Amino acid sequence: MNNTFTSFTVKLSILLVVAFAIHLFVLSSKSLPLYENKIVLAYVVNAVLAISIFGFLYKMKDKYKDQLGFLFLGGSFLKFIVFFIVFYPFYKADGDISKLEFAAFFVPYILSLVLETFSLAKWLNKME
Repeated sequence: MNNTFTSFTVKLSILLVVAFAIHLFVLSSKSLPLYENKIVLAYVVNAVLAISIFGFLYKMKDKYKDQLGFLFLGGSFLKFIVFFIVFYPFYKADGDISKLEFAAFFVPYILSLVLETFSLAKWLNKME
């Protein structure tokens, strides 16, 4: 891998660490439980999936240049599969997905997706 992948990994790591700290601060300021709702697992899983998907796309950029968009969508589909296998049963166990449960997973998901999308668009534009 080269500088693009390393740069993405560093940016994503910093983004998610800062977001996690802010997330915990908000929970703490509202006297809510800090480490419930699989929040740590959600941040870690989203980071690992985003880095893995970005790395896979980066490796495939020359061989499957015209299919990278579809591969990216496949990566997003993989993230949803992981959500429904790992998180959904836990969140739905009481019959309701609370706002705290939703935020625990989707805050890191959205942040990872946004950075992934912008990073992918940036190096795809350089390829043309």
